[in-house]
Amino acid sequence: MQPRILDGKALAGDLRERIKSAVRTMSAEGLVPGLATVLVGNNPASVSYVRSKHRTSEEVGIRTIDVTLPEECSAEQLSDAVAELNERSDVHGILIQQPLPAHLDAEVHVAAVAPAKDVDGFHPENLGRLMRGRRCMVPCTPLGVVHMLAAGGKSTRGANVVIVGRSMLVGKPLASLLMQKNDTGNATVTVCHSATRDLPEHTRNADIVVAAIGVPGYVTADMVQEGAVVIDVGINRVDDSSRRRGYRIVGDVDYENVAPKTSAITPVPGGVGPMTVVMLMYNTVQAARGAYSQDPLTGEQQ
Repeated sequence: MQPRILDGKALAGDLRERIKSAVRTMSAEGLVPGLATVLVGNNPASVSYVRSKHRTSEEVGIRTIDVTLPEECSAEQLSDAVAELNERSDVHGILIQQPLPAHLDAEVHVAAVAPAKDVDGFHPENLGRLMRGRRCMVPCTPLGVVHMLAAGGKSTRGANVVIVGRSMLVGKPLASLLMQKNDTGNATVTVCHSATRDLPEHTRNADIVVAAIGVPGYVTADMVQEGAVVIDVGINRVDDSSRRRGYRIVGDVDYENVAPKTSAITPVPGGVGPMTVVMLMYNTVQAARGAYSQDPLTGEQQ
């Protein structure tokens, strides 16, 4: 079987162009979407992620506001910075880059972001609205997965979906999205995790398997039925002395052996990863237009 490669890089490029067009129209009408990033400390990975987000924002015409605080900043200082961004009319989206230093409680500070500006989609109000099937800010990676399935022509209606991983970043919000009563939902969803008994028995019965457990090569060929769709959310570094950097990036799926059994599969890198960043842009435009009222790309009322 020759699987279809679900190319997240190409799809993200297409979405970037659509978002750029939407931003151009909005800007001509006097509304320039603004994204503020809040970085605490100088963790190299976090600094790199923020730069990447700024670069993509600039590509599509979104104004970026960079707030950088010292590693030792107090909870009050971070709260004050977030409160100021909540009040700014030129800031439509706020992202607190994680992880935060150990002395800061991420949940407290994420909950301090105005729900309508929570472009990460992790504010309790947004997660509650998601569970209720209401219009809201949706976490970027799950939203990217749903877009990939739809763009790849993989219907979720009535499908048996198994998600391996129960994190708030991916597993739980994705399960809620796929259960929604709409064209990109209507799936029967099973969420598996480290305490699941006989995990392969669940995954072998799945039409769609989503791997989001954070373990390199965790999903193997014997865990997937012939013709399944496999979405690999994992991004893991493994040592590789043959590479200049001394490592390579792999997913949670044993791609080489799983791919021949599938009807469609995402690569790593180049699969879900590029979609996460472009969904952040999507959410920022959504926030500028009115998150709970209309679709940012079509302008249709919700």
